[in-house]
Formats: sequence, structure tokens, C-alpha cells
Amino acid sequence: MFDLKMTGMTPFVLALVGALLIACQPAATPTSAPYDIRPLDQVSDGELPQIVDITDTDAVLIFESSIPLACSVVYGKTTAYGLISVDQDMAGGAHSGHHPLLLGLEPDSEYHYRVQGTAPDGTLYVGEDGTFRTLPAQEQVDVNLASLEAGARVAAVSSNFGGAANDQSWGADSAIDGSRGTAWSSAGDGNAAYIEIELAETAQLHAVEVWTRSMSDGTAQIFAFTLTTDGGEVLGPFTLHDAAQAHRFEVNVTARSLRLDVVDSSGGNTGLVEFAAYGMPIAD
Repeated sequence: MFDLKMTGMTPFVLALVGALLIACQPAATPTSAPYDIRPLDQVSDGELPQIVDITDTDAVLIFESSIPLACSVVYGKTTAYGLISVDQDMAGGAHSGHHPLLLGLEPDSEYHYRVQGTAPDGTLYVGEDGTFRTLPAQEQVDVNLASLEAGARVAAVSSNFGGAANDQSWGADSAIDGSRGTAWSSAGDGNAAYIEIELAETAQLHAVEVWTRSMSDGTAQIFAFTLTTDGGEVLGPFTLHDAAQAHRFEVNVTARSLRLDVVDSSGGNTGLVEFAAYGMPIAD
């Protein structure tokens, strides 16, 4: 038997021994989180994700979920994927209409893809692996004279979302950069939005293409617009039936610049995914 004698240091020693004993105990194993992972078809209403608008370098995935989801798609040449895309919606968050762009693809190649979405309650919905094939490399027959590549520039714009410069995200240059993965957005201009494109030189134009942007809440979509040349000639109004693609309109006009004015829209941050003009330059 030990004969424990209390001294003035005894409480301190006992506290120290207790602390050491606690410190030497193995760390407690954290409780596993109850992750909820379910098949995507539970929220697909029978309509699984589809790859549409396939070109030689990009494609669009469309999917309508029965509940709001924050959606993404992984893709690549194997089931290791390696690339990821999310919805192009500045509002962010969860919604039901999904249309992420799959960019950076190689012509005439098979790609794997898988869709996943997270619900606001944390449930993760995961789809099956799917495949699609890009088109063979396309030769461009008609040159877009209203592109940055062709020497066009933005001469004027009503505004850019967030006060961005023309060459920044949501800036006006995104309307003429030749990429459907970017877009120009005004800062809430609605029907007052406009953008003026100056071509590298005067041209005899025979067609224009206009692709309006839109948001998942139904705003930002342009329904009708006019075009005004640098000579003052007004064309239109032209009607845009949807925001799913570029719409082509035949024209017959000589111009160095074209100003697009919104006539009717769903309001909000109206803008363009792409603007194009086709024709033949005229020597000055």
C-alpha cells in the first residue's frame, strides 16, 4: 500500500498527471457524415441529359431536373474524364434548367461524360457514363466580319455587368469573340441595352447572326432588336424566338458599323452570346 501524504504541491501534481493521461489517450474517431448519394434518374422525369449542338470543338449538354440542382458535368476521352463544366448562369445556385457548355474538344473524337447535381439539402444525384462524338474538322466558308479575329471592335455599349471593361468577363468583347462559352451582359439595361460594332473596313453585308443570352429565372432574354448602320439606315425590328442558338437574318446593306438596339426583352441583364456579320469588304 502507498502512503500518500498531502503537501502544498499535491493538487498541482495530480492535475499534471491527469492532463498527461488525457493527452496519451488515442484520438476519438469522428462520426462518419451521412452522405446521401442517389441516381440522377430519380430527378430526371424520364428525360435524361442529352448532348446537343455538337460541333468539331464544343457541345452543349441540356437537362431539365424535377427539383432545383447545382449541376456540373465531367467529360474527357476516357472514364477518367479530366474536364468539368458548370451551368453558365451568373445567378448561380440551384435551378432546374441546365445547359453547361463542353469546350476544348478535338474534332472527330469520342468523349465520355457524366452529370452530377447537388440539391439544397445536400443530396448528391449522379448520372451514368455516356458518350458522344464530335464532328470532323469544319472549314469556315463564310468569314464573320464582326469578330475580334477579323479586326472588328466594340465602338460603344450601354453598359457591362459589374462595371467590367469590354475585355473582361461579361464585357462587350464577349459578344464578338467567336465563343459561345462567353457572353456580354449589360448591367440591368433591359430594353435600353445597345452595342455598336465597328468593322475593320466598310463591307457589303448579306447576313447577320444574333444569339441572345438568357438566365435561368427567365430574365435577360432579347425578343426583338433593330440594327442601325453608320449611315443612319435602320434595319428591322428582327425577332429572336429563343435563346438556344444564334438566329440568322438576311440583309442587304453597306456599312462600316452596326448598332444593335434592344426593342423588346424580358428585362434585367440583357446581352448577347454572339453577334456576327457576313459579307464582302469594300476597298476604301
